[in-house]
Amino acid sequence: MPTTVERSLGIIEYLARHPKGVSLGQLAEDLDLPRSASHRLLAELARCGYVRQMRDHGDYGLTTKVAAIGLSFLTESGVVDIAQPLIDRVAALSGELVRLAIVDGDRLTFVAKAQGAKSGLRYDPDMGLDVRLSCSAGGHAWLMTLSEERAVELVTRQGFGKPREFGPKAPTTIKALQKLLAEDRKRGYSMIVEMYAPGMTAMAAPVQRPGEAAIGVITVAGPLVRFTPKRMTSLGPQLLSIAKELASASAASPLFASSGRVAEKDRK
Repeated sequence: MPTTVERSLGIIEYLARHPKGVSLGQLAEDLDLPRSASHRLLAELARCGYVRQMRDHGDYGLTTKVAAIGLSFLTESGVVDIAQPLIDRVAALSGELVRLAIVDGDRLTFVAKAQGAKSGLRYDPDMGLDVRLSCSAGGHAWLMTLSEERAVELVTRQGFGKPREFGPKAPTTIKALQKLLAEDRKRGYSMIVEMYAPGMTAMAAPVQRPGEAAIGVITVAGPLVRFTPKRMTSLGPQLLSIAKELASASAASPLFASSGRVAEKDRK
């Protein structure tokens, strides 16, 4: 049975995916919690300053306190100072959305971004969320550095999600995913076309120091009409070069340094 702490953190993670707020009843249903327990936990989180009601007796949403804690942590760890100039460079080269995700245990989470598109269609999904491993370029870039067993374990644990929530070409079986990862390993970076979202493409390169596990990934994403497979292929060598540069520079960050130390089973 989940503890109070686990339930509270589950509520915070759930509300992070619903920035416009959500009703008590919907939250309780989606998290499979009793309404009374949900109300009690929300009230306690509100008392501590993490949750607020959008209006009297209305939907619940997160306050900026959660974001402030995350930003403070990333600032003190040195991640932003180290990575931002490099992902800015990728954004300038590609003209698309570039993001950095870091490995944290069994999770891959976006922590920084740079928008290269100056006009037209801009692709910019929410930050601070865990990466969907099965159908995202970032997820594939991380999984390709792991052993087959470890990759399958992580994807199985997270699940493939509901097909309607992703692109029409998203893999829905382990076998299909393994075929994609094999292709990614050959080229050194991942490429997806309409897997994460309809009409969207993306590529990603692992940030990995020699002899260690990947500590993160750099992703580039944009609309298919502009960011074509040919364009991604031409950008590949530059993306790999900058990912390698970030891996070398990351030793100065305690957060990145700890991410690189993993058990042998996690390595390819």
